[in-house]
Amino acid sequence: MTENPFFAAGPLVGGLPPYAEIREEHYLPAYERGMAEQLAEIAAITGTPGGPTFENTLVALERSGELLRRVDAVFRNQSSSDTTELLDEVEATVSPLLAAHHDAIHLDQELFARVEALHGQRAGLGLDPESLRLLERWYTAFVRSGARLGTAEQTRLRELNAELAALATTFQQNVNTATRAAALVVDTAEELAGLSEGAIAGAAENARVLGHPGRYVLSLKSPSHQPELAQLSDRSVRERLLAASLGRGVAENGPPAIRLAELRAERAALLGHPSHAAYVVADETAGTVEAVSGLLARLVEPALANARREAAELAKVAAADGIGEIAAHDWAYYSEKVRQASYQVDAAALRPYFELERVLRDGVFFAAGLAYGLTFTERPELTAHHPDARVFEVFEQDGSPLGLFIGDFHARASKRGGAWMDELVGQSGLTGRRPVVLNNLNIPRPAPGEPALLSWDEVRTMFHEFGHALHGLFSDVTYPLFAGTSVPRDFVEFPSQVNEMWMVRPEVLANYARHHETGEPLPAALVERMTAAEGFGQGYRTVEYLAATLLDWAWHTLPAGHRVADAEEFEARALAEAGIAVPAIPPRYRTPYFQHIFSSGYSAGYYAYIWSEVLDADTVEWFGGNGRSVRESGELFRRELLARGFSRDPLESFRAVVGRAPDTAPLLARRGLDQGLTVR
Repeated sequence: MTENPFFAAGPLVGGLPPYAEIREEHYLPAYERGMAEQLAEIAAITGTPGGPTFENTLVALERSGELLRRVDAVFRNQSSSDTTELLDEVEATVSPLLAAHHDAIHLDQELFARVEALHGQRAGLGLDPESLRLLERWYTAFVRSGARLGTAEQTRLRELNAELAALATTFQQNVNTATRAAALVVDTAEELAGLSEGAIAGAAENARVLGHPGRYVLSLKSPSHQPELAQLSDRSVRERLLAASLGRGVAENGPPAIRLAELRAERAALLGHPSHAAYVVADETAGTVEAVSGLLARLVEPALANARREAAELAKVAAADGIGEIAAHDWAYYSEKVRQASYQVDAAALRPYFELERVLRDGVFFAAGLAYGLTFTERPELTAHHPDARVFEVFEQDGSPLGLFIGDFHARASKRGGAWMDELVGQSGLTGRRPVVLNNLNIPRPAPGEPALLSWDEVRTMFHEFGHALHGLFSDVTYPLFAGTSVPRDFVEFPSQVNEMWMVRPEVLANYARHHETGEPLPAALVERMTAAEGFGQGYRTVEYLAATLLDWAWHTLPAGHRVADAEEFEARALAEAGIAVPAIPPRYRTPYFQHIFSSGYSAGYYAYIWSEVLDADTVEWFGGNGRSVRESGELFRRELLARGFSRDPLESFRAVVGRAPDTAPLLARRGLDQGLTVR
């Protein structure tokens, strides 16, 4: 298959994959050749005469697998953002093959012997700090992957890894199918009363695209909570929408979730850990299960107290409608009424000020210019992975090229839910590559001829995901292992959360928040009220987040050999035992569609968001009060943290910016959890 475009790195702008030439049938042969090429490169390393050196072993390892790295990055994004039946089949085929390929390298005893020998000599090798860290991280990776296990244990480990990879793919594909199937279909526009005219028109267009002409379809978003619940005035429609969201995947994904948790526990025990959570956090910034459990436990009661206060406020308003007890499908609706009454804030009235194109160019890009001196030029002649996706070339303040940014903003049936960032090409001084990064969002497509108007939360998501993109774009490391977002899971959300602050910075907000018809700026008084209203609802948001986090923790602190009979029963018991089973506040994700932890690399890691938010809240305060200009602060944050990737301890990078260890007080104040809580 010599015409396969993956087999040659073409002369494309910034290393952009040759999407115009890539066809679905190219992926599997490219994967197969990529794996074969890397194994041949590994064999060449172990066969090098004269003993191991840093250059002939570690540098050679970093250079290996170039074709596999290239095809895997492209395929992972394609299968998530625009999948087909054939791509699903390729994913199901390739997932266990990749697990076996990883094992073939990390369980190669000759290769490990070379790395182990160098590790033992590391003090005398005269390595620079990044090279020394590379040696230490590769050694850790081999040990954590089972290189020290006996033959029988390694055989079982290979079996576990292959089955886990296949199950994770099955789980993800089940979520995609179940989410599409659970979309709420209604017959009349009257049933959608409360939504804006544009949203109703969008639901009609969505119905047409999905094969329901003349009807209206609300497609489900990734979390349990659906944003339309805040506007729909028909209580029965709200109830149907939330029931569809909470019930998706229950039959299909209960057994795979159980099996994934059980196999992960067995693997952890094989590798010398009491649970999968213990295995995971040992290599994160948290370090121990006790550290994570302690933080979560300290947050539960203050969060519940906040939520109870909010529920009392909602009940007063709901009583006027004859509702005696707030149900889960009522919470968002009456929260919106409280915000309107108490803060004079109408979420729907904000949308006309947040037109997608203006938010992108005059908000997200403008803030990146303000803090980091970047400029962006759209390159419509460059082909991306889907016609919706747009390519921008990114330039430094002096005009030199930095990399490429791809934005794929709209929802479609072939795209999985949620929002995420991918690195199609990772930066590396060793290979000379510049970064190509991508943001995927799921903003509903407007009716033809209508503008895409965003909610407050969707604006926040755009800034958040672009924070991940900046982390990838600013990478300035030698070795691919350390590039961009290749940092611990409980640190990776920190830079993206910090980037959210720009959405409400006065100079940024004034630049992008303008009425799409009149050009009038968002009134300053409304901004103040919206900022104040952010505090109301923190109880709900913290409880739903903690419920999902503690659910993840329950699944992944199971010891090896523990058997779970029913996923729903396990979930209910886990939430009750954690003291956070609140019927009116479902977990942000329930087990059957919790793709973060069962198929997307966040197993025993969903705590990362609150853990990272400690650093985020602290850094936002630092940005506002360190005596430097915004540009100077941005340059320091970029140079000492974003550019460093994993080339040094991430908390060392944090200290290099802020000048001290993290402080939890700003987070607790932000979430309204500081009253009556001892800060540790």
